[in-house]
Formats: sequence, C-alpha cells, structure tokens
Amino acid sequence: MPKEYKKPLIFIDAFAGCGGLSLGLMQAGWSGCFAIERDKFAFATLKANLLAKRSPYKYVWPDWLPQEPIGIVELLTNYRAKLEELSGSIDVLVGGPPCQGFSSAGRRQHDDPRNQLFGSYLNLVDIIKPKAVLMENVRGFTLDFNAGDEIKNFSQALKAQLSDAYTVREQLLDLSIFGVPQARTRYFVLAFRSELNVPDAFAHLRSRLPSFLRSIQLTTPVSSASAISDLEISRGGTQPSIETKGFEETRYAGPLTRYQRLMNAGCKAPGDLRLARHTESIVRRFKEIIELSHAEGRLNISIGAEMRARFGLKKMALRVLDPDRPSPTITSMPDDLLHYSEPRTLTVRENARLQSFPDWYSFQGKYTTGGHRRKQEVPRFTQVANAVPPLVARAIGETLTDLLGDKSLSADVSDSRINLRLHRIQEGPEIST
Repeated sequence: MPKEYKKPLIFIDAFAGCGGLSLGLMQAGWSGCFAIERDKFAFATLKANLLAKRSPYKYVWPDWLPQEPIGIVELLTNYRAKLEELSGSIDVLVGGPPCQGFSSAGRRQHDDPRNQLFGSYLNLVDIIKPKAVLMENVRGFTLDFNAGDEIKNFSQALKAQLSDAYTVREQLLDLSIFGVPQARTRYFVLAFRSELNVPDAFAHLRSRLPSFLRSIQLTTPVSSASAISDLEISRGGTQPSIETKGFEETRYAGPLTRYQRLMNAGCKAPGDLRLARHTESIVRRFKEIIELSHAEGRLNISIGAEMRARFGLKKMALRVLDPDRPSPTITSMPDDLLHYSEPRTLTVRENARLQSFPDWYSFQGKYTTGGHRRKQEVPRFTQVANAVPPLVARAIGETLTDLLGDKSLSADVSDSRINLRLHRIQEGPEIST
C-alpha cells in the first residue's frame, strides 16, 4: 500500500475524457484540482461521478473555472493568468491527447486536427510547471509518420520538448498485468523535474505490482468470464430498460468472482445494462459465429475470411470473446466484439467491467453515434473505450506517491495561492471478500 503523507499529491487532468485516469489517482489517495474535457457527453459523465455531492471521490475545483466542458485551447486563452498563478503548486499534470489520428484501429493521419492538441498540452506543462508529467496514449503514438517531405514522430517530439526541464521515461505496458481483464497495450510517459532526481518509476511500478494485486485481492490474468459472467442474460434474465423506452436490459443478480466483487463494491445494481436490439436473423447469425469460433479456436481474434464469406460480412474486426482469457482491446464500435456464449454484442457496463470501472460509475450521453459526428461526439461506448483503466491509474498513482510523496511541491504552497481548499479524499467503499 502507498505511504501515508499529511497532504495528498495534487493533479490536473488534461483531456480527461470520462474520468478513468482521475478516478484511479483519487483511489490512490490523490487530490484532483480540476479536469479539462471539451465533449459534453464525456464531461457529463465526469460531473455525475467526480463532482456530485454524494460521490466517494471528487475534484476540489477552483472557483474561477466553471464546471462545464472546455477545450485546452480555450482554457489557455481565457484563463492563462489563473493558470500562471498555479505555477509550481501542482504536483502532476496528467492526461492523454486524443489518439484517433495515431491509433492502429483506424487510418493513421499525421494531420488529424486532434493530433495537434498535444502541442497545447506541452504549452500547459510550460505554464503550470508541475513536478511530474504523466501521459498515456496508444501504441501508434510511437510510430513514424510521413508528413510531406519529412518524417514525424510524436513521441520523439514530446521527449525533445520536455527534456530541457524533465527527465523523461517511456514504456509500453500490457495493462492486463494490473488486473485489467483486457489485453490492452498502451504507451506511457513519466517525466520528472530533473532536479528531483527521481529513480526509474517504471522499475518501481513493476517491483510493487505483486503487493498492489494482493491489496485488491486479485491474481492475474483476469479472464473475460471472471469479469462479466454475472452480467449474462442466462443468469439474471432481462427487464425493460430503466433509462430508454423500447429497449431491454439485463437484470442484475449479484457478483460471482473476486473481480466482480471488487467492481460491484458499494453498488447494489449497476446501470448501463441496456441491450442492443438485434433482429432474429442477426441473433441466429451471431449464434453460428460464436459456435464456429469456439470450434475453430478463433476466439479473441478477427473471424477468418471463410467465415466472413459464409455470412456475407465485410467487417474485418469482428471477434468473439474468449471466456478464459482477458478480452482483446475494446473499441468504440460496439459491434466489434461478440459475447463468448450469448448471441449479442456487449453492453456499456460489460465494456466498463473490461476497463475496470466500478459499477457505481455511471456513463452519460448518447450510447453511440455515427457518420461525421464520430469526430465531434463522444458517446458512452467511445468514452469507455478511450479511457485509461482506473486500476492502472491507481497502481501508477500509488507508485508515484511512494516516489514523490516526500518531495511534494504543494507541501510548501499555501491554500490561498492555489485558490482552493484541499481536503482529504474520502475512503472508497470497502471491498467484500
């Protein structure tokens, strides 16, 4: 477990999305100053879970910043003077700029406007001057891009721009080692003010991983079935959707495994259990695909060309979950992944379980979107898919507490300078065994 300190580490979350990174850091005992998120749906999720009165974890939030969606460019333009007042008072700036232009799940585009936001992130680093920078992105962030007559690499540019003031370390991490029931590899950067002489945080993270897993009573890997078997229709049946007229949802009957108890602690019945409305012909097709995938040993990987031809499918990414292994990386497309035994796609809650969101964490906004709106809106399935799994953020947060807790820049900064009163984060709900 992390060491105890009089004051928690203070962070700002840039490109916060639906709050997975913030939640995990708060679970590790950190105090969130505020978050930057421009999408109205993702911010609604953030607000419902990390700003509501009865939330077990909350941002403290400064009075000068409205609790509403805001982009990083707007923040830098409209609140620069207030941000400059925070210079030196924030321990860690965290976040991951939008990754769609880097992602191997789509068509990588070096000139995608969303890619350019990482420059604004570096500008914020320069203004805030945090003790450390924690950044997460997709593996494609490390790849070279053809940009006209030159080759660009965003990870190299990031290191070059931080290296004058920070010691920069980077690592590709398979997130399943943290107890996340998903084989998800992501790129992480941990950069520390050079004068602090902080040892290799990734080495420390690996060394304390066994004790972290013991503290949450998990052994790895956690399989898909261990994560979502309590959400099967065959167990609890269905009922009319509480939230959306005309839809059915799974009726929850309680957790079965250690991982499920960990996720369900403090929550009687999770939300976001709305089921897709598949036609009878689609259900029959899904049933055959699931049976054939089990028979042919093609689980967690895209169905083969012969099966696509047999069912007249053009979709290349369709996969059937393997119940005995962590899931493949979940995506923002809800029809990319089929349940391991039931002829249907997964619910938002099942995807959230595979991302290690606790059951009390609810998601807001549309369930899906399409067409040109995919670059403009972040519906629930996308919020979950794009998030940093809270278990990973918690493990990293506890590691950084070990390394930085006795070097906190905020320890010598008065509350008046930060313009908010930091109070100790409440303890999370007790985990039943």
